[in-house]
Amino acid sequence: MSSATYLTASTLPRISAATLEPLIRSRDTSVAVVDVRDDDHVGGHIHSSYHVASGTHDVALPELVRKLEGKETVVFHCMLSQQRGPKAAINYVRERERLIGKGVAGKEQKVMVLEGGFGKWQEVYGEDKELTEAYAKDVWEGFDGTH
Repeated sequence: MSSATYLTASTLPRISAATLEPLIRSRDTSVAVVDVRDDDHVGGHIHSSYHVASGTHDVALPELVRKLEGKETVVFHCMLSQQRGPKAAINYVRERERLIGKGVAGKEQKVMVLEGGFGKWQEVYGEDKELTEAYAKDVWEGFDGTH
């Protein structure tokens, strides 16, 4: 059985904002961040992240696997990284394994989920222009990260 068979939202590896921060700041090209928020994508995003709205995954995942082929680490997130982010990460791993079986993808990757999602990220790094693009502070006033 494939490794994706055993993946669940609770068993996916996590990465903290504090661990991801230096990788984004240094423009580490071996790391890709995939933002799967839908209409809640407004108000900012992690620098150089790929926006692949969760409603588009059925058609977007094969292309995303090809696009991220050379990356060592792929980090998924949504607003809180409780549902859409982990689900997208699991589906990405499954699609990747399917394509590996067809000889399309091959290099090993670490697939992770950003702890606390963009909600947590923006609390710490939202106003840092090196780390967060298109940040709109007013969108986040009153955000408590619980819903």
